[in-house]
Amino acid sequence: MTESQKERQPWLPEGLRFPLASFLAALRFLTIVPLTWRCEQDGRFFAASLVWFPVIGLLIGLTGAVLISCLMPFFPPPVVAMAAIVLLAAASGCLHLDGLADSGDGLLSARPRERILEIMRDSHTGAMGVIALVLVILGKFAALSSLATLGAPILIATLIVMPLAGRCAIVLTMACLPYAREGEGLGRLFYSPSSRWAALWALVLLTAVLAWGGWRLVLPVLAAVALTVFLFSLWCRNKIGGATGDTLGAVCELTEMMVAVAMTFGTLGINTP
Repeated sequence: MTESQKERQPWLPEGLRFPLASFLAALRFLTIVPLTWRCEQDGRFFAASLVWFPVIGLLIGLTGAVLISCLMPFFPPPVVAMAAIVLLAAASGCLHLDGLADSGDGLLSARPRERILEIMRDSHTGAMGVIALVLVILGKFAALSSLATLGAPILIATLIVMPLAGRCAIVLTMACLPYAREGEGLGRLFYSPSSRWAALWALVLLTAVLAWGGWRLVLPVLAAVALTVFLFSLWCRNKIGGATGDTLGAVCELTEMMVAVAMTFGTLGINTP
């Protein structure tokens, strides 16, 4: 199919009309994978790349699961849990942790809307941002340490689901909230009329992966994702009127933490090895 033929199919999401270009745009933005082929075209396909966010999350999870499975025979659960947190953060170049810190500084500041947006744009991290980072990392560590004591299968499953759910949360939030800043911004580059379609696809993929891993995990994980996205979106709407790039990174990190906690709930009754 030629480029002109693809352009004449408005019913098909652009991410599927140009799958390779949009996939590479998503991969380069969400990860530190050093691919430069045709990177000069990424700006055109940022909005189309939204459909690939859950897929990128799944690939990050699979890669992390393989690496952590190699460490489990040699290290105790707390060390494995910390290694998992570092790997997941490093895969994105700590992009979403940075968004979490900026969101913490702004949303927890009790300032007017315009001042909150200014604080979030500031590259310096304040006390509230540090507190948000510490609490989320501690939450992940506690959950992953608990799961690691149950054996490799459940920890591996959790590491696959966490980044997938986090990227799904980004897409769901974009489908629920308008962009909060006036004019241009990093987050605005990814907004498109296909956001709701991408959100539906993200839910289908997440549910399919959970069902493949075991039906007992579907309900607690989906509930954790839905509750996190709903409450955080409501908070953002009340504070700043929508979402920004920073809050999208924050909802990814918060969802990863809550999914890890939900996995501990979903494994109640499993005997330790």
